[in-house]
Amino acid sequence: MTTITDPTPDPVEIDVWIDPVCPFCWATARWLVDEVQPNRDVAITWQPISLYFKNRPDPSSTLHEPLFFTHRLLRVLESVRAAEGNRGVFELYWEFGARIHHDADFDFEIEKALAEVGLDTSHAAAFDDESWDAVIRAGMDEGLALVGDDVGTPIIAMDNADGDRVGYFGPVISRVPSTAKSVKMWDALVAMMEVDSFFELKRTRTESPDPGDRPAPR
Repeated sequence: MTTITDPTPDPVEIDVWIDPVCPFCWATARWLVDEVQPNRDVAITWQPISLYFKNRPDPSSTLHEPLFFTHRLLRVLESVRAAEGNRGVFELYWEFGARIHHDADFDFEIEKALAEVGLDTSHAAAFDDESWDAVIRAGMDEGLALVGDDVGTPIIAMDNADGDRVGYFGPVISRVPSTAKSVKMWDALVAMMEVDSFFELKRTRTESPDPGDRPAPR
């Protein structure tokens, strides 16, 4: 693998808000983990944002079931966070993402997903435990406080050079770019965080999300 020189070699700690159902979150996550982290010193904390809470789909909508399903997956992720920390959240999110976006499986057994990544299967009980909803909402509100309520997922936040926490909705990508382009996009994002008058850059999407190859077992 080719390593690209880092113009800002200091470690960067970022928060990324994700909902397992969102294909754009998945593309951004794959971009960060597969392409950016091997070339930049970036530590990622995975945070919850519930599209079920945010979009409040009508029970008759075709979106209701998949959004409610992955909202309940967020409960399991938060249960894992409480016991195992951020690393456990990442491992399970990666397993959820592979099943949802590559296998098109919205009916998998939570216990099997937990076991696949070596986590205690008792966390599956959180799937139907509404007590985790307050934790999800608090994490979600923290992200939205940085970017406003008129956005979707993903959200990325990091400290700028002045030590201020700055967040943006995005980057929204339909597929993971090449390594060279991925790193250029990351460096541009870091630079953008320094411009406090910058708010938005957008164009209409003309292609559907492409999840790429299924991630190999970790």
